[in-house]
Amino acid sequence: MIDVLKVQGLKKNYSHRQAVKGIDLTIKKGGSLIAFLGPNGAGKSTTIKMLTTLLKPTAGSIEINGQQLPEKIREQIAVVFQESVMDADLTVRENLLVRWKLYRGQSKNGVSELINQVHAQDFQNQKYGSLSGGQKRRVDIARALINQPKILFLDEPTTGLDIQTRSLIWQMLSLMRKKQGMTIFLTTHYLEEAEQADQVDIIDHGQIIAQGTAADLKKRFAKSQLTLFSDELPQLNQQLPKQFSRQLTDSKIVVRVDNTADAIHLLSDFADKIKNFEFRPGTIDDMFMALTGKEIR
Repeated sequence: MIDVLKVQGLKKNYSHRQAVKGIDLTIKKGGSLIAFLGPNGAGKSTTIKMLTTLLKPTAGSIEINGQQLPEKIREQIAVVFQESVMDADLTVRENLLVRWKLYRGQSKNGVSELINQVHAQDFQNQKYGSLSGGQKRRVDIARALINQPKILFLDEPTTGLDIQTRSLIWQMLSLMRKKQGMTIFLTTHYLEEAEQADQVDIIDHGQIIAQGTAADLKKRFAKSQLTLFSDELPQLNQQLPKQFSRQLTDSKIVVRVDNTADAIHLLSDFADKIKNFEFRPGTIDDMFMALTGKEIR
């Protein structure tokens, strides 16, 4: 089976620096969600531009659905940018019709189907410029689906949107993946959105530094947090095993543990000194911070 995306040795050099230092990526067909994460300046945007043929690589190869020529790759992909490419003075339906006519052999009912797919029926005759941010983003996604892409690249698709709209957009995207087998390649500042990804790739300093499912990466890199409250904090702090890193304040001890079992053992061993406790499993934010030392921005 042909991989939907295969990248080997991808590099991008500028006169003063090397932005991307040799990236390898393989994505199998089958409607996967890929989260591509990295802090500012990590090489994420440069990589996306190369994958979408907007920037020529210095070295390496990109193959999408068996195609390597840029003009052939463009037939296989669609991109939803942070900034819209729609006409503010045309209605939603007019915007989609103009772009629909660029593709031959499409069903005449296709625009209506797209409008229904992104739940835009109620505002299809409004001017695009008058829409809310969430409505615009749904129309942007509809525009991107016109050429029935094998890979849909989403550049921070829900930034600035309210929780309800973000939830609706993800319901739509999940349905598209299941029904159409479309692969979604996502960049996002909302790390919780990467939780549902089939594959998470972390880039920093121009290289992939970690790859796996969100659950696997959290297990490997995210410490859980056990907060202990006690009337004998100094004594408790001295008696805790040295292998656990911790922070002592006037009111609590915050202990980093690898798993729930470690937390249970500590609570059992020091039950006579612990007045209360809180336990928080490691999060995808913890994982990202452990790998990059930075918050995603």
